[in-house]
Amino acid sequence: SNIHLIFNFWPPFCQTCGGLVQGLNGTIESPGFPHGYPNYANCTWIIVTGERNRIQLSFHTFALEEDFDIVSIYDGQPQPGNLKMRLSGFMLPSPIVSTGSILALWFTTDFAVSAQGFKAIYEVLPSHTCGNPGLIPRGIIHGTRYNVGDKIRYSCVMGYVLEGHAVLTCIVSPGSGASWDFPAPFCRAEGSCGGTLRGTTGTISSPHFPSEYENNADCTWGILAEPGDTIALVFTDFQLEDRYDFLEISGTEAPSIWLTGMNLPSPVISSKNWLRLHFTSDSNHRRKGFSAQYQGKGTGYKCTFFYMTKIYAQLKYCNLCRLQIMCMLRMD
Repeated sequence: SNIHLIFNFWPPFCQTCGGLVQGLNGTIESPGFPHGYPNYANCTWIIVTGERNRIQLSFHTFALEEDFDIVSIYDGQPQPGNLKMRLSGFMLPSPIVSTGSILALWFTTDFAVSAQGFKAIYEVLPSHTCGNPGLIPRGIIHGTRYNVGDKIRYSCVMGYVLEGHAVLTCIVSPGSGASWDFPAPFCRAEGSCGGTLRGTTGTISSPHFPSEYENNADCTWGILAEPGDTIALVFTDFQLEDRYDFLEISGTEAPSIWLTGMNLPSPVISSKNWLRLHFTSDSNHRRKGFSAQYQGKGTGYKCTFFYMTKIYAQLKYCNLCRLQIMCMLRMD
């Protein structure tokens, strides 16, 4: 095996890492790479480029103690509302492309086990290219051009089902330059959790809900509405192990929404005609999980986010039908 864990037990010490990163391209490495990073590391890199450009980050090496040593990627300044993804473990991540001129990395480690660390290459992308969308686990990518008008196609290896859009097109998005018209699809093992949901209404629940979900779960759902429509997602139950089990939602105005803990989340509105939910649990402790109802705007659902949030605060524990009726009563 090529996986090597390093057990460190010395106390925390002064370290220099992170900082402001500028230039057309460059390299970012975890402290001590490739010989292992220290415990108690806390490093933040902020990559900044010109106003109309974006940044592509590609990992060439990635080996972290899973669930405990983490690289958080922010699409913009490193603040909670810009969190795009959390990376851990030994799987090489796909390339990451910012939507603006700033991309930040925050690397934190715990008090004991270490590993080799990571090495990432960043490069500035001109406004006419979408950047490499990357390989997907157990998937195959067809196409090597990523400029406006170019298309790429995905397929899966035998035994896995492609979920999402197989063909992506590089288009010009107002205000943000070139971008792919849909997120990269994913390959799901036949019979496993997750999948693609179509239709005007439906329910998404964690595995075995309302019983406890299993440890080491990794499920991805995609919700697709008609072109031009948006999707409302309302949670009716939410119980995850706080800070260790997560539900990530993408397809909103924010880079990603990260949910954990026992509080019922506010309703979510998509910014496009799709939402993606990615649920992961660690190797310890389990909870009841979550259940949420979704509805497409094209079915007469005319609720604004303002009214959804206001009514959610009043009902706290509500179902989509009551929310829709009360919302529409408050419309002008």
